[in-house]
Amino acid sequence: MTKNIIITGTSRGIGFELVHLFANMGHNVLALSRNAQPVNNLNFDNITSLAFDLCNEEGYKKVETFVKEEWEQVDILVNNAGTLLNKPFSDTTMQDFENVYRTNVFGVAEMTRILLPFMKDGSHVVTVSSMGGVQGSMKFPGLSSYSSSKGAVITLTELLAEEYKESGIAFNVLALGAVQTEMLGEAFPGYEAPTTALEMARYIADFSLSGNKYYNGKLLQVSSSTP
Repeated sequence: MTKNIIITGTSRGIGFELVHLFANMGHNVLALSRNAQPVNNLNFDNITSLAFDLCNEEGYKKVETFVKEEWEQVDILVNNAGTLLNKPFSDTTMQDFENVYRTNVFGVAEMTRILLPFMKDGSHVVTVSSMGGVQGSMKFPGLSSYSSSKGAVITLTELLAEEYKESGIAFNVLALGAVQTEMLGEAFPGYEAPTTALEMARYIADFSLSGNKYYNGKLLQVSSSTP
């Protein structure tokens, strides 16, 4: 059965791979990223690409209008977009924290909020978090803003599952270990992760399509290593 799927952060890495995995399965995909060009370069009738910045309130109206006019309902939302800052805490300003939280927390909350009216029993909201946001996990210096923001969306997911439990909409969060993406390479030059973006995207795609049958309000730790 064809599903309507929205993915944020699709210009590279896991998000880019997810768009094409879902499209190749025959699903309709709305790909959202600051730069729409990478996805626009590929000719798929079932992919719509919008330039979208999670920090820009006008962008959410564009998404809302598209769904209203083209789809009417959303089956899966993958909150994948994120920003990573590696900086000593003593140098991390209030503005730095605000920038990271604006994308990683406020953006997830607002995107979910505007799309919930278009979701129904059986819809699934999947948020991508990080092992660094899991209580009791190994923590790394320099990631105070990033990892704490990733902890916030874990709690947000649990809260939404409780608040909407009568609706049949499922909310789950995946805490990923290190994945070899450009974002990781920029924050940790030279570090080699054990998992590729495509491998992780395959797991997330499968979980997005079927995980809501078994999980709601759950944090799954998707990591075979530390980090």
